[in-house]
Amino acid sequence: MKKVFFSAAIIACFFAACTKENFLDQTTTTDLNEETVFSDSARSMDFLANIYSGIGFSSDLSRFNGAAGLDACSDEAEGPLSASITTYNQFATGAVSAYSIATDAWSTSYTQIRAVNQFLHHLPTIPFNDLLRKRTQGEALFLRAWYYDILLKHYGGIPLVGDTIYTTKDKISTVRNTYEECVNYITAQCDAAAALLPTSYSGLDYGRITKGACLALKARVLLYAASPLFNGGGNTEDASLKAIVGYPVYNANRWKLAADAARAVMDLGAYSLHQNASKPGYGFYELFQLRKNEEYILARMNPNNKDLENLWRPPSRGGSTTSGSFPYQNLVDAFEMGNGKAISDPESGYDPANPYANRDPRLNYTVTHNLSSIYVAYGDLSPVYTYDGEPNGDGFGVGTPTGYYGNKMCSDDVVPNYFFHDSPRCLPLMRFADILLMYAEAMNEWGGPTQEVYEAVEAIRQRAGLNPYQLPTGLSQDAMRNVIQHERRVEFAFETQRFWDVRRWKIAEQTDTQMMTGMRVKRNADGTYTYMVVDVRKHSFRPAMYLWPIPQSETAKSTDLVQNPGY
Repeated sequence: MKKVFFSAAIIACFFAACTKENFLDQTTTTDLNEETVFSDSARSMDFLANIYSGIGFSSDLSRFNGAAGLDACSDEAEGPLSASITTYNQFATGAVSAYSIATDAWSTSYTQIRAVNQFLHHLPTIPFNDLLRKRTQGEALFLRAWYYDILLKHYGGIPLVGDTIYTTKDKISTVRNTYEECVNYITAQCDAAAALLPTSYSGLDYGRITKGACLALKARVLLYAASPLFNGGGNTEDASLKAIVGYPVYNANRWKLAADAARAVMDLGAYSLHQNASKPGYGFYELFQLRKNEEYILARMNPNNKDLENLWRPPSRGGSTTSGSFPYQNLVDAFEMGNGKAISDPESGYDPANPYANRDPRLNYTVTHNLSSIYVAYGDLSPVYTYDGEPNGDGFGVGTPTGYYGNKMCSDDVVPNYFFHDSPRCLPLMRFADILLMYAEAMNEWGGPTQEVYEAVEAIRQRAGLNPYQLPTGLSQDAMRNVIQHERRVEFAFETQRFWDVRRWKIAEQTDTQMMTGMRVKRNADGTYTYMVVDVRKHSFRPAMYLWPIPQSETAKSTDLVQNPGY
């Protein structure tokens, strides 16, 4: 277990994480120690704010080397070239190793869990009023559950430290708890936190943990626990590891528990899909541009920014070829036509010579392709060109290795190098669309495609702008499972869901062992374009990669900390 000193936590505690209009305000500090921090209410709140500030690290789209995130570790996108070993390239090539894998999931999570324990230890004596003491206790309990869930998704069962605050003189227990014990602990923390927290906040407190966030995290943990990777399937025959990496025995009732947990969020009546009837699918775009909306259950609060535009835009629009992921054709092909039919359906109306016409509106809001319109300067909204020989450096093999650039959550109004144009967006960590699809999936696995399952999935498709959005009647359980998996892929592209979904469904051996492709474009003499699908990279997947290896730097500290299977 990583030993963390209080002084390090204090140093990290007070950086700016949001705007002056948010509860994560910037604080400057001098000569702080444990006594001075927790004897002062403002500094204690700053300490808690720092624990908040890390909640989005696992889903950061530039998580690895500041270049790419889990999207580039899956069949969604190609990561940028790197001269060093990167986690995203290890997952693409199947070369994942305990010696070189990113250690942040382990180190950051345990650092923050220790910080929560420090806060809770001092909470009885912090000069808070009773209402604030109760509220911050609930927030801290949730945050501890949140960081444990990050560990659980990455590694399976991990050591639970309870309320213990280890020092350098203590013998630290490194025995991994069973998967079941971890699930029970996290969900109990969610329940305890939910009982202490309000359903919503307003004003300067907007963005704090709510009862809905606690219930949503519980639903997500239970959904994963019910899924094939963990629910009696596992990825090992080693008897000593079976209970650590999952439940040794399948139990269908786990799907019912997940469905009930998702239903509890829905029954709060506090959330809904963000809608905008101005044009098909526009609500899906607008959602991500709003700092406050009715769909976000939990978000990583940020100041006004153009972070995603800087990460993903083509070079001609201020982007970089050394950071940001480049979508694969495999992902683009997953988006249906606007009529809800797959592009492989002969009746869909798909035209290979005009491949982006009349598609699911979410495609254009997720991917930048040849002829996508983006501001090049103030007042100049112009097409992006990705054809061979394109003079601005945006073309295939020059600006992009796949023929595409990311566009998810980017703002149409951000102008390159124009100071006054940025976005107030905050990055979603849990939103109501996920709850609907979690509920649909769990209910379908529990009892088949009931009317409730249809309604939940069709609500997502309707907001997306599909016409018709209704699904065929009489679908089998298997057919509905395929529909739900498809909707999760396109709805949550570049929100890190895909990486985890294909693992918990235990299908990564198919999705992540295939040739990943791109789109090469040729500009013809008459101004038309010819589109050619080309190979980009062959991905490889080993069964060991269903879970992350515990970093070698940690297992080397104790023989009690057993490594995951295959490493």
